[in-house]
Amino acid sequence: MPRKRFEWRLRDRTLQLGERTLIMAVLNVTPDSFSDGAKYTDPDRAFARAIELEEQGADLIDIGAESTRPGSARISEAEELRRLVPVLKRVRNKLGIPLTVDTYKAAVAEKALELGADAINDPSGLTFDADLARKTSHANAGLILNHMRGTPETWAKLPPLKNVVRTVAAELDAAAHRAIRAGIDRRQIVIDPGIGFGKRKEQNCEILAQLGELARLEFPILVGPSRKSFLARESAVETEFASAAAVAAAVLNGAHIVRIHDVKAMKAVVEVADEIARSGVAV
Repeated sequence: MPRKRFEWRLRDRTLQLGERTLIMAVLNVTPDSFSDGAKYTDPDRAFARAIELEEQGADLIDIGAESTRPGSARISEAEELRRLVPVLKRVRNKLGIPLTVDTYKAAVAEKALELGADAINDPSGLTFDADLARKTSHANAGLILNHMRGTPETWAKLPPLKNVVRTVAAELDAAAHRAIRAGIDRRQIVIDPGIGFGKRKEQNCEILAQLGELARLEFPILVGPSRKSFLARESAVETEFASAAAVAAAVLNGAHIVRIHDVKAMKAVVEVADEIARSGVAV
């Protein structure tokens, strides 16, 4: 489907969204991530991985120090900062692409922005710590609002959402308005429907198929389907192919940014999907 073009305003730069799909690479510095837990907790290894991701074609890198995998427990602000701060200090001013930090805690966001983060990726969509928007506004940084239902500890017990796309759109719209009231410029906001964040398997597919409904909110759309549990297959290779299918669907249905783990493999998927999307647009 045709994508509206946006300028996403970050702290010290502006990204053009819509001409092609941007790739946000995941860099977890956690001991318990479902995908790469404990591999990049060392600042030097995290730095080397960040350089590798940029060289492979990432347009942004999203650093997370607290896992939000299903069933994961919350950690303290002090523990999150203990994991995150050394990595941010190590990568600061070493990359040519923007850094986002995945956190729902206002104090962690504030410290991350002090250490060079260009945007905050709030997995809770301002439902855990409303002050996060104000801290982000003070830094004049970008803000990604991810839709989350419940908490990772409760996801397995939640019943299916009724009217999932309509509900996600309404709650993201409300989160965006809360951010704007806190001082965030509309042009600094990106929305994410939160694939896997408290939704059932079939509902994740429904969201991907109906991304156009979210486009009505007039914000750029980020989608992160990579390696989510609803895509899990018997082997890692099969799961990666399933991720590729979901990434392609996201691009074809209007995502401006896709959040992925394997940049080298998924870059080809994104490029082909972009070519197909462009071929279907009347000129």
